[in-house]
Amino acid sequence: MSTPNASGWKPGTPVTGHNAMSGPDTATGNRALMLEEPLLFEIGHVETTGVDLPEPQGGANRLGGFDRTAPIGLPGLSEPETVRHYTRLSRQNYAIDLGLFPLGSCTMKHNPRLNEKVARMPGFADVHPLQPVDTVRGALEVINELAFWLLDLTGMHGVAMSPKAGAHGELCGILCIRAALEARGDAREVILVPESAHGTNPATAAFAGYKVEDIPATPEGRVDLEALKARLGPDVAGVMITNPNTCGLFERDMKAISDAVHAAGGFVYCDGANFNAIVGKVRPGDLGVDAMHINLHKTFSTPHGGGGPGSGPVVLSEALSPYGPLPFTARTEDGVVHLVEEENAAEFEHTEAFGRMTAFHGQMGMFTRALAYMLSHGADGLKQVAEDAVLNANYILRSLEDVLDAPFGPSGPCMHEALFSDKGFAEDVSTLDLAKALIDEGYHPMTMYFPLVVHGAMLVEPTETESKAALDQFIMALRSVAERAKTGDEALKSAPHYAPRRRLDETQAARKPVLAWNDADMA
Repeated sequence: MSTPNASGWKPGTPVTGHNAMSGPDTATGNRALMLEEPLLFEIGHVETTGVDLPEPQGGANRLGGFDRTAPIGLPGLSEPETVRHYTRLSRQNYAIDLGLFPLGSCTMKHNPRLNEKVARMPGFADVHPLQPVDTVRGALEVINELAFWLLDLTGMHGVAMSPKAGAHGELCGILCIRAALEARGDAREVILVPESAHGTNPATAAFAGYKVEDIPATPEGRVDLEALKARLGPDVAGVMITNPNTCGLFERDMKAISDAVHAAGGFVYCDGANFNAIVGKVRPGDLGVDAMHINLHKTFSTPHGGGGPGSGPVVLSEALSPYGPLPFTARTEDGVVHLVEEENAAEFEHTEAFGRMTAFHGQMGMFTRALAYMLSHGADGLKQVAEDAVLNANYILRSLEDVLDAPFGPSGPCMHEALFSDKGFAEDVSTLDLAKALIDEGYHPMTMYFPLVVHGAMLVEPTETESKAALDQFIMALRSVAERAKTGDEALKSAPHYAPRRRLDETQAARKPVLAWNDADMA
């Protein structure tokens, strides 16, 4: 074993095949600008520091029995070492700034840098939720203006702005439904969830205390209306439906579904994660929807991914608006926007709110970006967003359906995403093999094995921001890999070959992850 050098890193002869790039081994293990990056513990000397600090003055120990004098084992890095480490790691990330990000049902699109600039303006970036209301009138104006845009775009009656993400918004909508049912003394315990809904829908309903029952899909990938009607009854609180659904299809019977659920005394929750496909084209309120969350971080501009931040405002029908959570904004006749909270809810005739979803008022940065996005696009531009997103998805669907099985291709045009299956692949080739080979082509793989109603599913959402040239290049790459999958190319089983690492054992990585540093690794 090689010994650590002064910085703690272990140089030595690289293990053959450790780096997947072809060509002769190098002394460093690097392949030109594809660098082998050690862990922080392998770079910095343990128990040293990268900065000069004065000796602390003696003082009373305030830690009680928690005082720790033994070394804690953290590495000490200089500023250049730290910056270089994270910069080198960042160069191994795939991002929307590098190329098309085809994750289905995620709306990973380029967002104009103008929105980022606006969100960083003083007064928005520096606002604090505990400031006196009189000092944040501009922020309240932004929240209120955005709320009215969301109401206009959806045709709904009220909106809760505070939910922090899509699943949080789902919970908000379901709690509104529960509050409305309790207010009329109607104890219902079942939520119906179609097979084509997002996976968070049944989880949210169960978390809220409801029993969840599935509604099957038709052979063309849409909700089976007759099966839904047959299940409706006095125990059904409502239905959670995703429209456009996760098969990439618009639910043509949506109004009939809403009418049937309302006739049975229930409510309709619509998952708005795919709103990017219909914004400016269809108003969910006109379809009988009672509650719908809107992922601002998908449809209306924010860098998406990495765990947040998110924002999931919930638009509500007239029947559910009285139960919407606090706080919210309201403009009085004098033109002033007020923040409605518990202490002044009666003044604004909102005393039936089920409570709060979060401590403060929502994600200010998300609100600012979203409003900047809406104002810069305008109503006509938002409509074009949906049209171009649907056009791009259909271009991919029709360009690949001769080489990849498109199970719902005959169902008509898709919406925001194209769905393919592994039908026709060689017997020992899987969707995972195709996805790993796509990495070699320079693309992050699409969403795989979802929705579950399609075997070996591959879900591709190009969004509206990709040009025809970018789509043609992606189609060429996916077509090439698909043809190899059909012929049983053995090289697919060991892909990727050009990534920083070869294929991981994903089962072991999920079940037995190694998340802690062990000094023995330096031995």
